Amino acid sequence: MNRRNFFRQAATAGVGAAAATALAAPAIAQESPKITWRMTSSFTKNTDILWSAATDIAESVKEASDGNFTIHTFAAGEIVPALQAADAVSNGTVEMAHTCAYYYIGKDPTFALGTAVPFGLNARQTNAWFSVGGGNELLNDFLGGYNLFALPAGNTGAQMGGWYRKGINTIEDLKGLKMRIAGLAGQVMQKLGVTPQQIAGGDVYAALEKGTIDATEFVGPYDDQKLGFVKVAKYYYYPAWWEGGPAVHAFMNKDKFNALPKSYQRMIKDACANANQNMLSRYDTSNAKALRQLVSEGAVLKPFSPEILEASYKAALEVYAELNAKNAAFKKIYDSQQAFKKEGYLWNQIAEYSYDTFMMVQQRKGTL
Repeated sequence: MNRRNFFRQAATAGVGAAAATALAAPAIAQESPKITWRMTSSFTKNTDILWSAATDIAESVKEASDGNFTIHTFAAGEIVPALQAADAVSNGTVEMAHTCAYYYIGKDPTFALGTAVPFGLNARQTNAWFSVGGGNELLNDFLGGYNLFALPAGNTGAQMGGWYRKGINTIEDLKGLKMRIAGLAGQVMQKLGVTPQQIAGGDVYAALEKGTIDATEFVGPYDDQKLGFVKVAKYYYYPAWWEGGPAVHAFMNKDKFNALPKSYQRMIKDACANANQNMLSRYDTSNAKALRQLVSEGAVLKPFSPEILEASYKAALEVYAELNAKNAAFKKIYDSQQAFKKEGYLWNQIAEYSYDTFMMVQQRKGTL
């Protein structure tokens, strides 16, 4: 090759490389655009485990996108009230919310199945049903009618049955009780003579202190200790048969989510999965210590009686029969959860339950 041809070819190659570089930069920019979202939470910052799931999501997305995708987080009441978070997402006021689906059963009782229903799935079953049991697809088919898309972004594990000003030993003790309780549990409690109240978490203590309500459920020892419920109601019951493994969700405006680059959609999905696991781990780590503290502060720890559990279970089945008969969307998701639960407990009672029971016996013997 002569020298002149060599330099001519080299120059042509250089132009091609420069052109490729010039083309690549805009393409990369288009794949990673600067996007800013706002996420409103249904939780206050003093319920820090619940609140931190929102900040977990925002931090994960920001890091994964090298700062190109930013989600600003707002606690309950900073943009909209706690129980209006989903409405704000649906109508486009904000792009995203961290909330519980069952807060919105006033729109349709099917929303309850997105969080928890009485005598429903436990935490592991909930996560499995959503991730591989078809639950996420079923819920989002329903939510699409509200321009919403949701991903599990937290689970508290089985909750406590709440705080009561007086002992609750029989069904008669429930009659006339005014209780803060969310979701379909309120309808079940109503069949037992309770007057259910739906009150945002930040307002519960004041309502209990003033006597506006006689009892409240919230989450579990860690949050309950921070919120000081033991100061205004000393009887602490378990378990929350209405919340065996409640899911908390990231609700997104469906149109806004679908408009994101695929890479950003994946970032949100991964961030929500991480937040989901983090919340359950934090509660599992924190609840035991908090429960000891509550008992030392005067909490009277008591299980619900078999009579109350059996009556509650019967009332729950009545509520489901009524809803299934008139609400096809509810029935479709409920039937899926029921089938999954039957299979789940068939397996759970073999290995997991046997192992846990043996280890708990060892704990009571003092050998653990």
